[in-house]
Amino acid sequence: MSRVLVASGSSEGQTTTIAERIGDVLAEEGHEPTLVHLKHPPADLNVESYDGVIIGASIHAGTHQRYVTAFVREHRAVLNRLPTAFYSVSLTAASADPESQATARELLEEFLEETEWDPDVTLPVAGALRYSQYGLLKRVVMRRIAGKESGDTDTSRDYEYTNWDDVAMFARQFSALVR
Repeated sequence: MSRVLVASGSSEGQTTTIAERIGDVLAEEGHEPTLVHLKHPPADLNVESYDGVIIGASIHAGTHQRYVTAFVREHRAVLNRLPTAFYSVSLTAASADPESQATARELLEEFLEETEWDPDVTLPVAGALRYSQYGLLKRVVMRRIAGKESGDTDTSRDYEYTNWDDVAMFARQFSALVR
């Protein structure tokens, strides 16, 4: 049984929900996952004590969470030695448009280049529109962005775009790698 750190940064919770699903799949595969939110990691977190690491972050205004970027930079030497994976959550990845898909991949690659991290497995994954969690200004802005992309604009409800089959396949691919 491999010990796997599943660390994430999340603004509205979808990246954490994805981390939980990854943890469930890893447990089904016989691993021992430890889930950590990187905004408030435990003081005694020792990345080197794990057999593998999966990190997830979400994109807002074209960038991933600063605290996730800082964590990866701080631990990149260890991350580049261990089996690792990275998933990047965005609404851009939800689009069927090939250009939007390419943009989601580019933002993921920019994060890796910026942090000098070379994970074994990566996944751009669609997130969610959490209108119920947005303040008035953000709700209006997100509705306008969604409308431009022919997306969901009814602000009375939330929308989830995550492809859970892709998430499970990503976790299983990592599981095979860390064995």
